[in-house]
Amino acid sequence: MGVRSCLASFVPGCEQEERDRSVMLALLDAAEAAGDEALEHIWGRGDPAHFTASAWVVSPDRSLVLMAYHNLYQSWAWLGGHADGERDLTSVALREVREESGLTDVRLVSDEPISLEVLTVDGHMKRGAYVSSHLHLNVTYLIEADPSQSVRVKPDENSQVGWLTPEEALARSTEPWFVKHVYAKLIERSRLVTARNRSAQDRWPRGGLDSPIRYQAARAD
Repeated sequence: MGVRSCLASFVPGCEQEERDRSVMLALLDAAEAAGDEALEHIWGRGDPAHFTASAWVVSPDRSLVLMAYHNLYQSWAWLGGHADGERDLTSVALREVREESGLTDVRLVSDEPISLEVLTVDGHMKRGAYVSSHLHLNVTYLIEADPSQSVRVKPDENSQVGWLTPEEALARSTEPWFVKHVYAKLIERSRLVTARNRSAQDRWPRGGLDSPIRYQAARAD
């Protein structure tokens, strides 16, 4: 599914998603009108905004979620990353899960996103170069994996990877905005989306929610 179709068919579940979807479509319209260079920027890592995909990775029974301790944000967080030229964001989400956690057997529950968000990224240093503050036009997908699989860290991005209960995932994040506006919402919605690819059109009501790592965990030495 192309990103325009994905955004157009997405049914917002809250005001944040309504407004963020409008922003994403407006920026995509502007890039398409401006031509190839602007499209390369929005699908790459151009300023001031570009597409990313995130994955909310859950166990089949929804009792666990896979999180990583991200070096940049110094927090436990979801998995995901830049499109880097790939215009199929489902492929981006699956790629990032495999790269960041080492999981090999992962399954997209649906090719329809579970959430949309425009995310702010503060300026920071990366590989010796300064990256200006910018926006991530983020599309989030629900992905299933078996927690018995081995996981590993990706040292340039994270220092721990592990399965947490939903309650632990909320408690371990040090980013209050994400806890309130993203992770709590994803926990609630993941429980409403069955493993049989139920249509996203009937997936959730409007609104949102509020120890040791379970199963396999990897940590950088």
